[in-house]
This record gives sequence, C-alpha cells and structure tokens, in this order.
Amino acid sequence: MGNSRVVITGFGAITPLGLTVGDMWAGLCAGKVGINTITAFDPAGFTCKIAGQVPDYNIRDLVPKTHRKATKLMSRDIELSVIAAHEALVQSGLITKGIDPEKININPQRMAINLGAGLISCDLVELAPAVAASITDGQFDIRKWGKNGLELVTPLWLLKYLPNMLACHVGIIHDIQGPSNSITCAEVASHLAIAEAAHVISRGVSDYALAGGAEAKVNPIVMIRQCLLKRAATENNDNPASACRPFDANAKGSIFGEAAGILVLENLENAQKRSAKVHAEIVGFGQSNSINPVYEHLEADGFGLQIAIEKAITEAQIEPDQLDLIIPHGTGIPCDDIAEAKAISSALGEAASEIPVWPTKSMLSNTGAAAGAIDIIAALCAMNEQKIPAAINCENIANGCNLNIARATIEKEINYVLCCSYTYGGQTAAVILKKNN
Repeated sequence: MGNSRVVITGFGAITPLGLTVGDMWAGLCAGKVGINTITAFDPAGFTCKIAGQVPDYNIRDLVPKTHRKATKLMSRDIELSVIAAHEALVQSGLITKGIDPEKININPQRMAINLGAGLISCDLVELAPAVAASITDGQFDIRKWGKNGLELVTPLWLLKYLPNMLACHVGIIHDIQGPSNSITCAEVASHLAIAEAAHVISRGVSDYALAGGAEAKVNPIVMIRQCLLKRAATENNDNPASACRPFDANAKGSIFGEAAGILVLENLENAQKRSAKVHAEIVGFGQSNSINPVYEHLEADGFGLQIAIEKAITEAQIEPDQLDLIIPHGTGIPCDDIAEAKAISSALGEAASEIPVWPTKSMLSNTGAAAGAIDIIAALCAMNEQKIPAAINCENIANGCNLNIARATIEKEINYVLCCSYTYGGQTAAVILKKNN
C-alpha cells in the first residue's frame, strides 16, 4: 500500500441475525440461521421463497433529528448503511457531527468514505401507478410513459436509487468532507471499498475513513433474476435453516439477503495518539478477474480468485501456513464452491488443508455488496474472542473440496485471517487482517 499502517478501530453491522455486531456474533456462535420465508413481498410464483431479512427497525429513530426528513429519500440499502455506520463510529470513539455536534473530535476534511453498493432495485409500488398509466391494449406504451406515466413519478424518485447515495447520506449525516467513492462490483464491492479506503489513508490523503458496503437483495426484481439464472436454492422453501449449504455435497444453490457492514479505518499513528482500541491491521489485499465466458460462475479452476489470494499473501509478507482462519465466499452454488476451494488450495498449497475454513452464508445468506464487509467483521469478532464458531449445513463435504471446514467450534490463537470473495460477473478480491498484539 503506502507508508502509513492502516488499522481498524471500529465496526458496525446490521444483518439477518440482528441490528448490531453483538447480535450477529451471538447468532453465529449459536449456529443461528437468519434465513426464513420472505415477508418483504409476496413470493408466490417464485421458485425460491426464502431470504435473509434483517429484523424490524424504524429508521427515523436511528438518525439525528435534523436528518429525519431525508429518510423519505432513503432506499432500504441507504437505511442499512446509515445504521451500520453509526454503530461503527460509536465503537471507534470518533465523534462526528452526526454522533454529537457539541463534542466533535475529528477534522471532517481528513475523513474519507468508501462504500460498496449494489444495483439498487426500486420498490415496485412506487412505479406501479406510472406503469399502469402507460398501457395501451395490454402492452407498455413508451409514448404514454413519456406523456402520462412520468408525471406520476416524483421528481426526487431517482435519488433513492443511485448507488452513490449510500455514501452521500452517511457523509451528510456525519459531515464527512474528505475523499468519497462508491464501488458497484456486486459481492466484492465492500472488499474493494475497504481496500481503496486503506490506500487513501496509507497515502496520507486522509487520517480515517468509513468503509464497507450495504445491499438489500430481498426485492422481487433481484430475486427473479437469481431464480432465472438458477443461482437460488429452490428445494428447501419449507426448511429455510437448511437451505444454504456452502461446500456441502447436498448444496443446491444460494440464498440471498440484506445487510450492511461498515468499518472505521485509521492511520495507526493517529489511533495511538488518541489511545483508540485497535482491533486489527489491514496488511494484504489482492484483486483479479475470472475469465469464464459463462459470466455467472467462476472458471472451474478458480484461477482469478487464486491470483487475488496470492497477491494478498505477497503484500502481507507472510507464508500461507501463518494464516489461522479463512472466511471464504462460499455461496452454496456447487460449481462455484468447488472452483473457490480449488483456488484456495492452489494459492495456499499444502497449508490449505490445515487452516480452519469458516463459511458464514449458511447463516447470514448472500448479502451482495455487504457480504465482504460482514465477513471481515466476523473475522474481527473471531480475533477478539480467539474463537471460530462452527460452520453449519456442511455435514458431507463435497467431492473436490479439500478444505478444513470448521464443523465444530474451535478455540485457538488467531493472528492472521484471509477473507476472499468473487462475483457472478468475474471480479475477485482477497483481504488479509493481522491481529493487533
């Protein structure tokens, strides 16, 4: 990266297991599954009727009074990012305008924000009247849409659905005036956002940053796409807890959900000056691309992901056997799980069969642009507790998967963790964390 060491001093999460990091960690340790029958919309007619939904909340209760009017322009994705960012900042001890305007202890111009975002899908009820007014003889009429339909869409409608609005709302609430970036690379978006924020700090452009991602995939437009691509599990609608089975011989597909994970990254020197608790250091990062022409899957040997992992190992200046934990992407899509397992084995060599591997999506679901940040937060919790919870739904490891899946709780010293990911569009990423000792 650069000259400055970059550490993590705070983190926040809202997931299908709860509204806070504490809820998520407790659920993961208990083997709790946050996947259930969809209630956000009527899934009748969908081949997959289950998803990972976050518990109920009222966003107006979770933002400063001065920002409550703006909640009308927040999509679900924005709301999730706002909630996670607040928890991350409170935990870090950094006080922004949005935390306490009377006790601000940061320079807003020296704070950056980099968030991963998904392809935010609109709420259909917002467009339904406009579409209904644009029908001629049972067919959508583009001329009517331009003349009559658009008049029924509020002029501010688009502001809810631009991917950069996550960083925009969080930045406005907390008066963040430093570099801002939004990355829309599906499941690796938050890995890339965290890496970019770390580079911004390492280069000395900022002293601290909010970084991570959020996405709400429990939406009929998102879900129908996953069903049509045959990426969603369809055989466990009556037994949601067993539906997502990463690296298991009986895996039938992925389950999608919603979440947000936000980290506070900081220049180590700055963190030490203010006596902040340092949870871990970001020491390695790598990225690459899959070259599979069948874009919705990794190439069979996982070579693109292998490259990303090898780059991260090289930058971290460690040997593979120094890793104490791997949190893989592990979607439950059989061909992708095997390709990922091959990538990990090829990148790490003999060490890959010894290092505990802990897939989390069987409990948290595939939360898209939030997934990477959520896995990094799970890694931070494991480091803090020196414990790896048991993976669930992996009773019979799939042929071709030569990984050491942690099927029982492991208590051990955890100093280095690898988190890796890939998208159905081909982007791959890997991040290595080092515990602060």
